[in-house]
Parts: sequence; structure tokens; C-alpha cells
Amino acid sequence: MRTKIKNTVTAPFTTLGLPMLALAWVSIAWGTTWLASKEGVKHMPALELAAIRQFLGGALYVGFFLIKKTPWPKGKQWKSILILSMLNFALSNGLSTWGVKFIPSGLGAIIGAMVPIWIAMISFFNGERITRLAVFGITIAFAGVCVIFYEHLADFIRPDFQFGIVLSVAATITWAFGTLYTKKKAASFNPYFSLGLQMLISSVCLFAFTGATGTNIPLTQIPAASWWAIAYLVGIGSVLTFIAFIYALQHLPTELSSVYAYINPIVAVLLGAFLFDEILTAAIIIGGTVTLTGLYIINFAMQRQRKRILIKN
Repeated sequence: MRTKIKNTVTAPFTTLGLPMLALAWVSIAWGTTWLASKEGVKHMPALELAAIRQFLGGALYVGFFLIKKTPWPKGKQWKSILILSMLNFALSNGLSTWGVKFIPSGLGAIIGAMVPIWIAMISFFNGERITRLAVFGITIAFAGVCVIFYEHLADFIRPDFQFGIVLSVAATITWAFGTLYTKKKAASFNPYFSLGLQMLISSVCLFAFTGATGTNIPLTQIPAASWWAIAYLVGIGSVLTFIAFIYALQHLPTELSSVYAYINPIVAVLLGAFLFDEILTAAIIIGGTVTLTGLYIINFAMQRQRKRILIKN
């Protein structure tokens, strides 16, 4: 009898406990990476930081699988890896890192959470139907963003702030395209190995761009503060958290595994105010809450619509 009770108690933890811990880690850790990026780009070119981060992270992943003698991708798998390396890392990660050089890290995180809006809009222009609930969510999220930006009206006069907003929004749009492409063209290939290859390929592209445009500095001129930020971004952001993220995706329902997207901005905003003295007013708190609520509604509506389509088919 005791054996049966023990199995009953431990089974839920082995099937749900570890994935939930992974999700909790992702929810908090990725929120802190916005601040690490902000600290790193204070002292060096942002795209160079992104390139170094992705090169080191990608090298660790690829090196691990080379040691294990894991088979390399074949045929069309390479096409998916190349496209995702450009969309998710060279563009999305590169642009978002560049963006926080000019705007608060908390604001960058809130903009980064707006991916569901662009997914809904892209799906609509591709001929897919958007439910009324999704439209309601978009309206709510847009209203929240307006409240947030009200606090930054004076900042919009500055060209660098405008540039940072454009970069951050562009980063979310490219991530949305990458998300949709992954759903349609997902290849049956080791996701961790694929992730490492995407990072490595994107780093080569970023190094080539910064070298060609002269927007890099010698490695010896990068200060210790930026190297510490890079080490944190590689170890926590690119390796440990991505492993936890993929693990959570594989073992938790989609509705639950997407919770991290709503917690990351909260962590970034609170830590930004605490560590970097970024503005934290009632308007930003209310606007952020309203925006995240709208994003949740959009995500919920799209997932419910997908379920209905699957049931019909």
C-alpha cells in the first residue's frame, strides 16, 4: 500500500514538476536578459554584442553535439535552419539588442511581448480569419501601449529614442514571422542542435555586417562590464534558458508554456526600475498590465481557433 501511495505522489512531479520548474526559470531568466543587454551595449556596439553572444552560445551547442557525433541536418532541414537563423537571431535578437541601447530595457521587454499582435495581423493578411475575441484583444493591447507611451511623449522628440522604438518593433515582427515559419515548416531534427546552428550562422552574418560597416570595435577594447554581460547572456540567456524553454514546450500544454511571455516584461520593468533607475510610474504599471492582458486574450483566442480547426479536420 505504501508503495502505491509513493508512486501516486511522485508521478505528477516527474511528469509535470520538472517542466513547471523549467517554465518558471524561463519566465524569470529571460526577463533579466533585457537588463544584461542594456548593460552590455552601454560600452560597445549592440550588433557586435549580439554577434559575440550568439557565436559563443552556438559554438557551445554545436560543439556538444559534435562530441556526441550527432548526425548533421539534411536537405530541406538546412533551408529551415538558415531562414530561422536570419529571422530569429540575426534580425530579431540583433535588432532587439540594438534597440535597448536607445530605450529603457523594461520598455523593450514590453514591446518584445507584442509578438501575438503581429502573428494575428500576419495571419489575417494571409487570408486567415481573426475572431472577434482576437480583435478585442488587439484593441486592449493597443490601448495599453498608448498609456505606456504617454509617459514617453517627451522622449519621442529625440531621434535616438524613435530609432530604438523602430528597431524593437521590427524585432518583434521578424520573430513573429519566424514563429509562423516554424509552425508551418518545422523539420524533424534535434531542436537543440538546430538552435546552436541558428546561433552560429546568425553570428557569422552579424560579424560580416559589423565588419563591412565598420560598426565594431577590437575585442581588446571591450570593457569588463560588457564581457560580464555577454557571459551572462550566453550562459543564462542562450544556453540554460533555451534548454529549459524547449523542454517546457515539449512537456507542457501550449497554453501553459506561453505564460513566460507575460512574466518576462514584468521582471524586466521591475528590475530596470530597481537597478537602472528607469521610470516606473502608475501609467506604466497600468498600461503594461492592460497590454499584457490584451496579449493574453489574443493568444487565447488564436489557440482556441486552432483547436476548433483541428477538431473539424
